[in-house]
Amino acid sequence: MRYGIDVAILGDLAEPAHLVTLACEAEAAGWDAVLVWDHLAFAWGMPSADPWVTLAAAAQATSRIRLGTAVTAVARHRPERLAQTVATLDRLSGGRAILGAGLGGVRQEFTAFGSARPGGVVLDEALDVMVALWSGEEVHHRGAHYTVDGVRLAALPLQRPRVPVWVGGTAPGALRRAARWDGWIVAGDDREGRMTLSAGSLAAQVSELRRHRATAGDLEVAVIGVSEPGSSVRDYAEAGATWWLEHLHSYRGSVERLVQRVKAGPPA
Repeated sequence: MRYGIDVAILGDLAEPAHLVTLACEAEAAGWDAVLVWDHLAFAWGMPSADPWVTLAAAAQATSRIRLGTAVTAVARHRPERLAQTVATLDRLSGGRAILGAGLGGVRQEFTAFGSARPGGVVLDEALDVMVALWSGEEVHHRGAHYTVDGVRLAALPLQRPRVPVWVGGTAPGALRRAARWDGWIVAGDDREGRMTLSAGSLAAQVSELRRHRATAGDLEVAVIGVSEPGSSVRDYAEAGATWWLEHLHSYRGSVERLVQRVKAGPPA
């Protein structure tokens, strides 16, 4: 199992420099990835940073760790624009980008700006458009929600055949969707930092996920959770997790306290 941090870049952590500090400390302490929340939290009264700008800054300050979102509400973006943004981050980071993709769990981030939270069919079509653009081929697409009229994306991501797509969510549709792509992200803790996902429950969900997996090959399973330095999360690895993402948010304490947790290194 590999280890990363998942940072809620809201509130005090919306200051971009804090994410850069956490990313640098994570790389020095042996973590393998830095993922960030992607929310328009200012729509519901809380400061929030742009994930792609902060990840670009982290990319310039690090050389090894993977960088991505957990997760992006893809339908809040035009797929061609998001494809270009992620491709740019992948090139800037030397091929370290991950796109965490989902429907978006906060409806107000849509309704406050005059749109409804779309369903899974919109997300599916958007991802198909993005992957087609990342291919480097000329894209001709006329779907129910998006049109691409003979466009070829450049510059392309460094990772081939595409930037890894990890799907978030626990609904049946989310599990089926994750099985089509490269990974699944599942939240395992509550706001107070207590684990709510048992290893047994994870194992059952992983079994269901793999039942929908039509193709051979590895599938990443990333559990977002809370651990203390030196504690063991091996039961989650035995249940099928390939990544542990340490959840860092303001409910766990000050920025300084979170930095100290990162410096202590991954769990055992």
